[in-house]
Amino acid sequence: MYTLTASVGWFPGEIYDKPAEAAKRGFRAMEVLGWKGLDLPRLKKAFDDAGMVISAINFGSEDPAKQEMIAWTHGIVHDDARDAFLGAIEESIAAAKVLDVKNIVITSGNEIPDVPRETQHSSLVCNIRAAAKLAEAAGVTLVLEPLNRLISHKGHYLNTTAEAVAVVREVGSPNVRVLYDVFHQQITEGNVINNIRDNIEYIGHIHIGDVPGRCQPGTGEINYPNVFRAIADTGYSGFVVFECGITEDVDTVCRKMWAMQPQNA
Repeated sequence: MYTLTASVGWFPGEIYDKPAEAAKRGFRAMEVLGWKGLDLPRLKKAFDDAGMVISAINFGSEDPAKQEMIAWTHGIVHDDARDAFLGAIEESIAAAKVLDVKNIVITSGNEIPDVPRETQHSSLVCNIRAAAKLAEAAGVTLVLEPLNRLISHKGHYLNTTAEAVAVVREVGSPNVRVLYDVFHQQITEGNVINNIRDNIEYIGHIHIGDVPGRCQPGTGEINYPNVFRAIADTGYSGFVVFECGITEDVDTVCRKMWAMQPQNA
């Protein structure tokens, strides 16, 4: 069964206080994507003390020049981003080791005007294939996230489930998988349940949030009880992460989210 995972933004206080707050509401995992600038040993201790784990961190670099090369405004659809990307993956793996995190989120960056899509696709595959060797050696998984460009990420290169799966298949590593974000994919293409079912062997991480508004399930158009049941029925055993805001107090939201889960969750 999957691990339902709290959003770090739901809880007040310092980042180091939040694992205990999530644990009080029944969670055993929380996502902390932004690791740069944090006291990583202190954060790991806070999670250990609360009996919690971190579900994923973002890839990134403390070096501004490297970070600029892998940012959405440039990104790994560019051949010239490879060295910066590999350096960022090495830094992110080092952080993941301190935090005992197994998933690192990666994104493509924005599309390049006037460059054929197949050329950008090839660069993306080649760059990730090179990074996959580092992930395999470290025992971590890179999870590649397509993002919607209709509302949130205009100009982003990678948008659809099909192309994300195609990239993962071409890379050909067990340590590279798709991050399926229900919010983004509902906006981009819909057909959420079938896309999850049909591609579950390539999905290594799941984010959730309702549409419109990107708040907790039940505030928008997605039938989340059915989505949760469909995920459970696939046998998926990874993290299902609330990457969304809330419209009510956190205790009320958490009670409703647990009530929405399949009985065997």
